Amino acid sequence: MSGVRVLVGTKKGAFILTSDASRQHWDVNGPFFGGWEMYHLKGSPADPNRIYASQSNAWNGQTMQRSDDGGRTWITIGNKFVYDGVPGTHMWYDGTPHPWEFKRVWHLEPSLTDPDTVYAGVEDAALFRSSDAGMTWHEISGLRNHGSGANWQPGAGGLCLHTIILDPSDPQRIYIAISAAGAFRTDDGGATWKPINRGLHSLYIPDPTAEVGHCVHHVAMHPAKPGVLFMQKHWDVMRSDDAGDNWHEISGDLPTDFGFVIDVHSQEPETVYVVPIKSDSEHYVPDGKLRVYRSRKGGNEWEALSNGLPQSDCYVNVLRDAMAVDKMDPCGVYFGTSGGQVYASSDAGDNWTAIVRDLPAVLSVEVQTLP
Repeated sequence: MSGVRVLVGTKKGAFILTSDASRQHWDVNGPFFGGWEMYHLKGSPADPNRIYASQSNAWNGQTMQRSDDGGRTWITIGNKFVYDGVPGTHMWYDGTPHPWEFKRVWHLEPSLTDPDTVYAGVEDAALFRSSDAGMTWHEISGLRNHGSGANWQPGAGGLCLHTIILDPSDPQRIYIAISAAGAFRTDDGGATWKPINRGLHSLYIPDPTAEVGHCVHHVAMHPAKPGVLFMQKHWDVMRSDDAGDNWHEISGDLPTDFGFVIDVHSQEPETVYVVPIKSDSEHYVPDGKLRVYRSRKGGNEWEALSNGLPQSDCYVNVLRDAMAVDKMDPCGVYFGTSGGQVYASSDAGDNWTAIVRDLPAVLSVEVQTLP
């Protein structure tokens, strides 16, 4: 029977939530790796039993895990990330050079077709790939060798490569985003990279329209329209209709255009979801009301979705990897909060319910739609 598996990474372990196709009743399993920060878990599109996970803590550093049975059991995989690029430096907050360091894995992106191939975005920002199910990791060095790396600066959360998008129509095309450098694209499998930030405007950097240096929070794409990208930036919600070559603002009537997460309806390429946050200094929802905003027109016109969500005295945040959609019809939408709730809607956002409460702060939410 078909169903849904929701993979939740938290500050103190991972949880796996499962339901049948009705998505009305949920089984909660976990915590797995209790006490560890689980930055990201993601399942393979090519194998519903394969899951990759990134965990870290202050004592043991970065550890990588893999499950081959849908999360019931786990094995530790390769933790050594082999850099192939020049060592180099990037700029620190005060403008002084800072040597590249490996700190943690922020995002995992399994191949669309091969369960043994997976990409990893790390801090300090670099892109890695494994072709042996995570046992060994090698840098795709063209990114840091692009030449702009010296001007990359860390966002408040660090210099993190947090978004990896694989183009389903072109296996040589990959998009990535870095806080705080911006978005980049390769059209040759990673050998060379192009900054794709034209149209972005950031008042907090010396040159507001610079080629690199923008704090991009998240980028989303619908596989049916791989040339259309949606971006939540540090202030501004943006859209590109030409594979990132040019961007224009679609914040429209949002109550605030600051936020971290952005996602796209699985059947409707022009239906977009964001969760506005009050400001870059006040990381919680405006007016104590938790609301997801949906645009059915690809931006500019937004509607507040609040049925089933707390509408008073709520001061949670939703982080950049903490929203996902399933492939069911109607589309299911899921997100987790800094308060430890995971909310789900089985009707594309019209109605919400908390499928689990009181977890540790949620860092990531991903979904596997099961056959």
